[in-house]
Amino acid sequence: MSTTIVHLVRHGEVHNPEKILYGRIPGYHLSSRGFSQAARTARSFEGHDVTYLVASPLQRTQETAAEIAKVVGLDVDTDKTVIESGNRFEGLRVKGLRSQLWNPTRWPLLRNPLQPSWGEPFSTVADRMMNAVERARLEAEGHEAIVVSHQLPIVMVQRTVLGLRLAHAPWNRECDLASVTSLVFQDAEITDIFYSSPAHAI
Repeated sequence: MSTTIVHLVRHGEVHNPEKILYGRIPGYHLSSRGFSQAARTARSFEGHDVTYLVASPLQRTQETAAEIAKVVGLDVDTDKTVIESGNRFEGLRVKGLRSQLWNPTRWPLLRNPLQPSWGEPFSTVADRMMNAVERARLEAEGHEAIVVSHQLPIVMVQRTVLGLRLAHAPWNRECDLASVTSLVFQDAEITDIFYSSPAHAI
């Protein structure tokens, strides 16, 4: 029986002074704090048997993966299927009293939060992420793989593995910046899931 571990790493903090929902908008890079978070999480993989490293194509994940690559000594592959979830509110401020979601013209997009109606369906995100996890498992079979992605896609994997409903309250997510969700496989079967936040003190 072969044991493989697939680690899902969320990127570090993003430089976002406008405090908008950046989603898939290109050009959003890590803040100085984000680079420190990525470096701290990268060091947590010292001594691990990592043989495959892949990241979303967005700049913040590529920068996070580059820090990990320095530690594990691998090139970074790119997988478009582990990208941030699609969201029709990209480019808008969506939190606080200045949220642009107070505009009634946007309310029709909020009609079904269980799907969600404003973006890529949770089930679609879960399917593409679980397929990416399986590809990573095969690439690193008998060793460890690291997939650098984004909060919601990683949460969709967590909830799928734990048998939870995909629809959820965002404030209940356990997926901090630069955190690690680790899936343990025995052959092709997931037998355990672990969560850690190596950069929580930064």
